Amino acid sequence: MLTIAVTGATGAQGGATVRAALAAGHRVRALTRRPGAPAATALRALGAEVRPADFDDPASLDAALAGADALFAVTTPFGTDTDTEIRQGTALVDAAAGARLGHVVLTSAAHADRGTGIPHYESKWAVEQHLRASGLPWTVIAPAAFMDNYASGWTLDGLRTGVFAWPMPADRPLTLIPAADIGGFAALVLGRRDDFAGHRIDIASDALTPAQIAAALTTALGRPVTHQEVPLAQVRTHSADLAAMFAYFTDAGLDVDVAGLRRAHPEVGWHTFADWAHGQDWRTLLGR
Repeated sequence: MLTIAVTGATGAQGGATVRAALAAGHRVRALTRRPGAPAATALRALGAEVRPADFDDPASLDAALAGADALFAVTTPFGTDTDTEIRQGTALVDAAAGARLGHVVLTSAAHADRGTGIPHYESKWAVEQHLRASGLPWTVIAPAAFMDNYASGWTLDGLRTGVFAWPMPADRPLTLIPAADIGGFAALVLGRRDDFAGHRIDIASDALTPAQIAAALTTALGRPVTHQEVPLAQVRTHSADLAAMFAYFTDAGLDVDVAGLRRAHPEVGWHTFADWAHGQDWRTLLGR
């Protein structure tokens, strides 16, 4: 049994990792800036210890990590910017080094080590490089595109009218993963440091084209859903970063060895996109 600290514990990836690590029998410290939030209360009910921690408050990180065996680290530029992500990620790695943790598992992005030019991939790569230079035992897990995003934002808005609006051609494959599988794989890696330390692993659970995604959503929602390609110029008016990401998905492609991962690590319980879609409460999400 390990004592595992988890950042972003009230978010999608961190929350999934908390649940998977608890299920694996580990002690979990859920780190959050808002320990009184409902999501933090829910983690306590599952058996996690909730501790306050703020990336911009080194003393809070030192206190939260003291005595832990390992850390699941997640950073994000969304809600801030890429410079903030790098600064906060660097501070987190430095705190982990100060606490002399036995293992840091950092979640990044698939292909972030390939010079994509996508701003929020480049910021994650900068944090990765700092971790590699820290002297800590490390593993980087790098998820593909998040299935969970298809139940929110502009995608959910489009589904209300039977449209899967996505900025990619109908026949271009994309690798995908739900937060639950990120957490499951993270818990596996945290429990097997000797097997995974020093490795960077792109992870995904399925690979589908937008046309195939629309077909799966049609089945899950029980009503027709058609793919509509959103022009990148339209995406760019909202976010140059996301436009660059979708351009990369279309031009270079986000390939990940899904079959190899399923063969090597069946204990993760990988979900297909159809599995994930059927698990959503679409009636509530769509307001019907």
